[in-house]
Amino acid sequence: MVEAAFDVAGLVGHRYRADDFYEVGREKIREYARAVQDFHPAHWSEDAAGELGYAGLIAPTTFISTAAMLANRRLLETVMTGYDMFVQTDQVFEMYKPVLTGDRLVSDVELSSARRIAGKDLLTITNTFTDQTGDIVQVMHTTVVGITGEDVNADISDTIERVIMSGLDTTSRTTAVSAEADGLLVTDSNSTTAAHLSPISRTRVPHTAIRFEDIAVGDELPTRTVSLTRGDLVNYAGVSGDVNPIHWHDEVAALASLPDVIAHGMLTMGLGAGFVTGWLGDPGAMIRYGVRLSNYTVIEAASAGTVEFTGRIKSVDPETRTAVVVIVAKSAGRKVFGLSTADVRLA
Repeated sequence: MVEAAFDVAGLVGHRYRADDFYEVGREKIREYARAVQDFHPAHWSEDAAGELGYAGLIAPTTFISTAAMLANRRLLETVMTGYDMFVQTDQVFEMYKPVLTGDRLVSDVELSSARRIAGKDLLTITNTFTDQTGDIVQVMHTTVVGITGEDVNADISDTIERVIMSGLDTTSRTTAVSAEADGLLVTDSNSTTAAHLSPISRTRVPHTAIRFEDIAVGDELPTRTVSLTRGDLVNYAGVSGDVNPIHWHDEVAALASLPDVIAHGMLTMGLGAGFVTGWLGDPGAMIRYGVRLSNYTVIEAASAGTVEFTGRIKSVDPETRTAVVVIVAKSAGRKVFGLSTADVRLA
């Protein structure tokens, strides 16, 4: 096993603040909603969003991952050297305040965990997003496996260089850099502006189509089946910024030892989040969403792939009028989600 060119465990706890804010655009919300096939009116119409109490279009649950892609780039490409690629395994979204059109989000990025299991490095990156008021609106935890050159075909880097979008730096970095000297890492906990978790998502009155009194443990959500084509993958890549060629280029997918082009894990998660919020009727009524990926959705060139979503109520809390929903996603008979839950609030 090729070791990383640095002691990754020694970087745990280090963090930096993204150089610039991410402004949430009206049309970007619509583009992202289309990419994850989420047609709830509150993502598309100010009037519909207003009826639910929002001052603008509300972003879909996983929308904030687009801002994280930008904020995390220098950690993955400049600080965490020694890996040839990263494979996503787990994702958790904690929602504290609805993300709306016009919000200006700044991300603090932290390598919050690193552990070695079966010879692989599992790395957790935490993004804490604050808005223009200083409130923390969302916290996102992304766990990836660091893949070294020993685990992939030697030709994959050259192939990626030939097909990747112009303007992206894909140069393999095999030597460590001095992150502190480069101004990338911050170890002083007081170096960023103090912020607090917004209480809004947990105190606002939800406008759900389902009332708490109408649900019980064991109840099942209406099944949803989604169709995905190569065009959907290309569209999601462009909208989200995740342009990894394994999602749209046959040769690269083969060199990565995949059976064919596969759907983005975050795309499947976005579909799953919309499955739940569509049932709820209020996208802001979900306060936590966690997914462990156990398999992938293969999308062949000659035919569309499908993902079937089912869900059931795992538990309820009468005091807080909340419930935990277990979500199952299957494609071609395989479970895509190993474990997925959504914590929701009900009217």
